[in-house]
Amino acid sequence: MKLETVNILITGGASGLGKAMAIHLVDKASRIIVVDKNAELLEQLFSECPSIKCFTADLTDYQEVVVLVDHIFKEYGKLHVLINNAGIIHSEPLVNILKGDDARHSLESWHKTIDINLNAVFYVTVNVAEKMVKSRSKGVIINISSISSYGNSGQSAYSASKAALNALTLTWSKELGMFGIRCVAIAPGFIDTPSTRAALNETKIKEYKNATPLGRMGKTEEILQAVIFVIENDFYNGTILNLDGGLKL
Repeated sequence: MKLETVNILITGGASGLGKAMAIHLVDKASRIIVVDKNAELLEQLFSECPSIKCFTADLTDYQEVVVLVDHIFKEYGKLHVLINNAGIIHSEPLVNILKGDDARHSLESWHKTIDINLNAVFYVTVNVAEKMVKSRSKGVIINISSISSYGNSGQSAYSASKAALNALTLTWSKELGMFGIRCVAIAPGFIDTPSTRAALNETKIKEYKNATPLGRMGKTEEILQAVIFVIENDFYNGTILNLDGGLKL
């Protein structure tokens, strides 16, 4: 696909990597639509870049997603690219003996992580994909995964959500390919973003840097380059694109 001809929907696009993608692509694509739960950050994004179409929604609420997707398709006609970027990083061991009597992983944290990182992706994609198929729109679904999908110590919920996301990527690439809809996951290693630094302490970050053959964290612009490649290469499908600097967990 030619980047300048496509409408792109980015979830979780009011901050971090999602915001960087929106701002980077807004002058390259036909239209950028951003959805986020944080209305204040969306207002800030719109003030910085008024040409970005902004919508507030809780993507863990299925009915809210149905209404949102219906509105977007009625307003803008078609979507060609869906970037499932919304998500949270959560670090917590399965058993933490330092917690005292109840050393178990928090059930609330488990449900919250799976709900945001996995269920919300399904809710958005099933609604967008149905309309893409019915409107005969060729395009691509890009799922933002993680190196943690291979299993990362201290990240049970996060790793599980991203491993499941990879499985959905491969499944959807097979189901939707006949309609001209590709599905790809981009799985970054540790990228230097505020969310990464909020989730990991400096000791852990230094540990990951030392374990990475390139000796550093990834840069946001390196993820942006991958997004553009995936959009523009019409034969790239059913693949987990690892951008990890050679780090193997």
